[in-house]
Amino acid sequence: MENIQKMYEHLNWANQRILETLQSIEDKNQEVSRLFSHILLAEKVWMTRLQGLDSSRLPIWSEVDIEVCAELVMQNKESLTTFLINLSNTDLDKLISYTNSKGKEFKNSVRDILTHVALHGQYHRGQINSRLRADGFEPVNIDFITFVR
Repeated sequence: MENIQKMYEHLNWANQRILETLQSIEDKNQEVSRLFSHILLAEKVWMTRLQGLDSSRLPIWSEVDIEVCAELVMQNKESLTTFLINLSNTDLDKLISYTNSKGKEFKNSVRDILTHVALHGQYHRGQINSRLRADGFEPVNIDFITFVR
């Protein structure tokens, strides 16, 4: 449980660092914004599923501006933090049933969903950093080891 808690502290820290960087860049790259909003929308979808609610109509790819991203960063942090505070070790193996946006049904453990969300975000933050570098900007240091120092 402690490892999952730490992963989500890192996720929130990394999202905030990316948000601040994107807010400071005047030259907006649509692909970077699209990737960042995808991270945040996917977090919202998975949180909805973890809460036992229907996520099938929620977008995971959508054009949203940086102000909406800032709101999602805050909302996701609150939702995930509250969820994790109320989660016990025995809850990690509980199966969550959900339907994806294509109507297909799945079951995954809470542990696997939480791990997926953390890794998914880090993957796409890496893509954002690659695009920032290609556009002549300094990539954001979001390494876990930097976070824990």
